[in-house]
Amino acid sequence: MDLFSASNAALSSSPLSEILRPKNLDEIIGQEKTLGAHSKLGQMLRKGYLPSLIIWGPPGTGKTTFALALSQHFNAHFENINAVEAGAKVLREVGEAGKDRRLQFQQKTVLFVDEIHRFNKAQQDVLLPFVEKGDLVLVGATTENPSYELNRALLSRCRVVIFERLSEEDLSKIVIRAENHYKKPLESVLTKEAIDNLLEYSDGDARRLINSLEIIYTYTKDAEEGERLDRNEMRELLQQNPLGYDKSSEMHYDLISAFIKSVRGSDPDAAVYYLARMLDGGEDPIFIARRLIILASEDIGNADPRGITVATSGLQAVEAIGLPEGAITLAQVTTYLASCPKSNASYMSLNKARELVEKTRTLPVPLHLRSSKTALSKELGYGKDYRYPHNYPTGWVEQGYLPEEIQGAQLYEPTNRGFEKNIKDYLSWMKNK
Repeated sequence: MDLFSASNAALSSSPLSEILRPKNLDEIIGQEKTLGAHSKLGQMLRKGYLPSLIIWGPPGTGKTTFALALSQHFNAHFENINAVEAGAKVLREVGEAGKDRRLQFQQKTVLFVDEIHRFNKAQQDVLLPFVEKGDLVLVGATTENPSYELNRALLSRCRVVIFERLSEEDLSKIVIRAENHYKKPLESVLTKEAIDNLLEYSDGDARRLINSLEIIYTYTKDAEEGERLDRNEMRELLQQNPLGYDKSSEMHYDLISAFIKSVRGSDPDAAVYYLARMLDGGEDPIFIARRLIILASEDIGNADPRGITVATSGLQAVEAIGLPEGAITLAQVTTYLASCPKSNASYMSLNKARELVEKTRTLPVPLHLRSSKTALSKELGYGKDYRYPHNYPTGWVEQGYLPEEIQGAQLYEPTNRGFEKNIKDYLSWMKNK
């Protein structure tokens, strides 16, 4: 077997993801705004300037492919490590080798670090001098917000590049490449409905799409002409995975934030959508239920005092029955709270009170409000002249309750929304009476 035949044989046995992987920057699909010929970064790269980069984006958007294309574009030596496996010793060795390569052969070394957000501070500190001196061009890939995970010193030496999930148009281009490789159109093995579902299922992830295409083409290799998989058959074949979700990742924080803001914004449709996203991704239902209790006091408060009861009962129900049935309870609580009138007046009153306490510190409690349980306290006048409100026709009598220095301070200001309007009207009637 000659070298050319051996090369073809090796390629044919490679996974489809390797076969279809772009060989240069112009072959990369998607990320036109970031890497296209008209983008600032794209122009810099094509003019020969290669800075250290942190690539931030969802899985399957081409981060590793981009790093490989960079090294080939600049004829650079390529080192690929995973942040989970590489310790400080390995990083130091790679850095020293990059330094020798730069000084002896004037060749760049592109160090691609997958999951760079998993580096600890010590590992990041090892990289700093090599990146600063140009011994290594760092290309780090992360699915997490780099400003949360990477220290400021390393970030200041890198340019952050955001990769976006691929559009269905981008995914369709990948399908065409797979069709050219297999020399068979996808519509000859899948129905139109199944193809549409495959693109939806891929969820902007090129890797997931390519792996699915490889399974589909392998499975249907010996199928009779005209025999096609429908949507349900394809779903069964692929054993479609749950939504991408990591309870410790940025997506966790983004989804719970969107969920809470949707309930606060009285949009039950959006709220239950984000609820489904979290539950299908494996989020802890107890965590969601506890957040709803907080929201019931913070954002609904006295506009609907039943909200806190509904939310607390929801937590008890979820703890008692668990999933999957607990999801029904969470949906009930979510849609109820989203549909309630909203008021943060009680929450704001607490904030105002804390500011006042911080400013005035430990003001003496008025004598008539102090406890008079002992003989000494009575001799000192504790509790003297206290007026018992129930002895008066309206259940209210005018007397001061705040310390003398801050008499008249208004901390709780009821709104005109929901039941809180009744509270506001009652307080006004009672005092005017």
